[in-house]
Amino acid sequence: MKRFISVVVLLCCVAFMSQSLAQQKRFELYGVGFYNLENLFDTIHDEGKNDFEYLPDGTNKWGTMKYVNKVKNMSEVLAEMATDMLPVGMAAVGVSEIENSRVMQALIESEALAPRGWKFIHVEGPDARGVDCALLYNPALYQPYAYKLAPYLLENGSDEYRTRGFLVVSGMMSGEHVHMIVNHWPSRYAKSPARERAGVQVRALKDSIMKANPDAKVIIMGDMNDDPDDKSMKTCLGAVRDRKELKEPADLYNPWWKILREDGVGTLKYRGNWNLFDQVVFTGNLVGKDRSTLKYYKPEIFSRNYMFQTEGKYKGSPKRTHAGGVWLNGYSDHLPVIIYLVKEIKE
Repeated sequence: MKRFISVVVLLCCVAFMSQSLAQQKRFELYGVGFYNLENLFDTIHDEGKNDFEYLPDGTNKWGTMKYVNKVKNMSEVLAEMATDMLPVGMAAVGVSEIENSRVMQALIESEALAPRGWKFIHVEGPDARGVDCALLYNPALYQPYAYKLAPYLLENGSDEYRTRGFLVVSGMMSGEHVHMIVNHWPSRYAKSPARERAGVQVRALKDSIMKANPDAKVIIMGDMNDDPDDKSMKTCLGAVRDRKELKEPADLYNPWWKILREDGVGTLKYRGNWNLFDQVVFTGNLVGKDRSTLKYYKPEIFSRNYMFQTEGKYKGSPKRTHAGGVWLNGYSDHLPVIIYLVKEIKE
């Protein structure tokens, strides 16, 4: 009798486990992020650009050895991003402070990145120093079909202020239209209105995309040179702090606000204090619990111990390439950021 009861219990357990396994859901996960590569220049002069400090005879003595090490360091960080969650790494990474397509080609051909099969999109921009934005992507995870460089315009509509434009890339991710806008807004040497204009212009780009396709999902990433609660971000771009403030699918959500102001961490340090200039914000249709479509999962400031200064005046700050005129063979003065997107796999 006891043996019969045991068999019945075992059969019931097997049936329950089979039912539970049948009910288990499977999900796809994607990493999308941004990294300021801090002056990734090659050693060749680009005609018409003020890149002289990054030449072999320039102030930084930027020769082959330094350039090769810079590419190696940047590519190793890029390759490691998101691997705590995804062995395959990132689906797409916006980058800034890159000189040209040559340095982008060097990145994707590097020892760290070549096995990933990454590609890139870069459009030469008008910046006087020659630094641009670009997008790296894994074509198995993100498939661009269109791109353009939208110019940064002054208030009067001219483009005489030669600075980075906004790289707009349209593509498919998990069968959905996902548009990415890569930014590097005017520096802190410019006053706040220069970045406020950038916020207004990027908001207009987003609105134009959403008007053409209300189901489109838009991700805005970059070094904004402002924190999440500065006017350019919260008012001009309109990226809100709380999900409850999202009223329309085209409204923008900014998950980094809490990370800076409540958790007290950021992506770069100035005089010992953290700022969070590097952000990834996105439209409200990426927020919610319905994971039958792509949805935002969580943010991450990516860091490793090797990316930080361990001694001296800048101890605890991101380890940059140069500091005080000394070559440190570091990485960047910024840390990269990631958002993860999730979608349920339908059988």
